Amino acid sequence: MNRDICIVGILVDERSCQAPEVQEVLTKHGSRILSRNGIPDPGKERGIITLTMQASDEERISLENDLNGIGGVYTKSFCLAKAIE
Repeated sequence: MNRDICIVGILVDERSCQAPEVQEVLTKHGSRILSRNGIPDPGKERGIITLTMQASDEERISLENDLNGIGGVYTKSFCLAKAIE
């Protein structure tokens, strides 16, 4: 299975309420996540998370669908390169 190097951006509104559910999804897909960076925006109760993943299209889309199913969570992604296997 081809796994590409992808970047997934996640915007989390009302992060104090959504954080546990977001964390659950990230843990579920953790085997594909290479790195994670989070930036809180305390003044707006919003946060941004960026993930670097090595994932197939199906795995990346599954992560995005799980996250987008959480109210107030929005994702965008793009793939940089084919992974070397």
